[in-house]
Amino acid sequence: MMKKFLLLLALAIPSGVVHAELTQFTANKVQRAHNLQQEDKLPEAIELLAGLNPAKAYDKAFVKRMLGVFYWQQGSIKPAIDNLADAVDSGLLKDEQAWTTQRMLADILLTDAQYKRALPHYYQLTKNIPEQQQPESLWLRIAQSHYQLGEWQPVLKAVQVYQRYVKQPDVPILSMKLGAQLQLERWKSALPTLQSLIALEPDHLAWWQQMAGLQLRLGRTKNALETLALAKRQGVALTQQNLTTLAQLYAQQGIPERAAIIYSQLDGANNDAELMSMQAMYWQQAKEWDHAISAWKIAAKLDDRHRWALAQLLLQEGQFDQALAQLDKVKQKASKAEVELARVQAYYKMKDYEKAIIHAKQANNIQSSATSKSWIKYLNQMREMDG
Repeated sequence: MMKKFLLLLALAIPSGVVHAELTQFTANKVQRAHNLQQEDKLPEAIELLAGLNPAKAYDKAFVKRMLGVFYWQQGSIKPAIDNLADAVDSGLLKDEQAWTTQRMLADILLTDAQYKRALPHYYQLTKNIPEQQQPESLWLRIAQSHYQLGEWQPVLKAVQVYQRYVKQPDVPILSMKLGAQLQLERWKSALPTLQSLIALEPDHLAWWQQMAGLQLRLGRTKNALETLALAKRQGVALTQQNLTTLAQLYAQQGIPERAAIIYSQLDGANNDAELMSMQAMYWQQAKEWDHAISAWKIAAKLDDRHRWALAQLLLQEGQFDQALAQLDKVKQKASKAEVELARVQAYYKMKDYEKAIIHAKQANNIQSSATSKSWIKYLNQMREMDG
């Protein structure tokens, strides 16, 4: 915007030229002020012009315009706005001179966060744009002003006009468009905007996150999975939460082994019992029993609560001695009867019916159940047959 101001300043006061409609007295003073400004004597130039009180209305408007420019150069925003506004409101400035003055006023109001005051000027400027001026820059500032005011529908209208002039918009305008679409809950319309932003800034994590988030909101879980997976493949630095979501999406899509791999890549995965247990669970869903057992072993070392899951899987895989060793370490009170029944199963598979029946009776004493009674009856029969 600073470069735009400098261009406008150059248009505002052509070097060595004084407007022909000025009276001779005012023209002389204006030329003198211009020379002072060129000599970096801005305070003296302002003092000279501020002391003028031209009788002719056009002279007054011209001086106000010049004063506004000088005050802006000095960094005095309020008097710059006041003088430029007087010049514009006079209606006496001609053609492009009038247009550039109003443009300066609008831009200064925008930089001073006076968006409501700036907007009418920008809209007026769009009605008669000089040939060498860029209409898209006006619509960009209109969009910016509405965006700052939280006026989302006008933002989208301004962006739409902007895109008539610029077929491949850049990140700032697309960001405003996206913000307005999200505020208006236009989820589907926001997806193409995010695609454009990702194409422009493929390493910007927020665009990928918002894309996946919208796809999930719309129930497009497969698309969300593809989005996060593509971001990961392209080296985007996904957060731990992003990776967790990706793992969950893999599991939902029936690819638990990928979910397990993602969990194994999380920060501190090997030192976190819950992360290890999730990894183990997904390996188990994938029927990758060896991986699952290895993961459950680490989880159990970190937290005894996971020994029960480890013992059950060891039992399933016929590793009875290891299963019994883990069952000895299970601490949960609620599962005591279940632990005894698991011992029954292990000893039964090992054909040690004496120990099996001892634990079946212990299970029944802890919590009498049809299962424990059935085991006792069956094991007694087996023992009698062996005898």
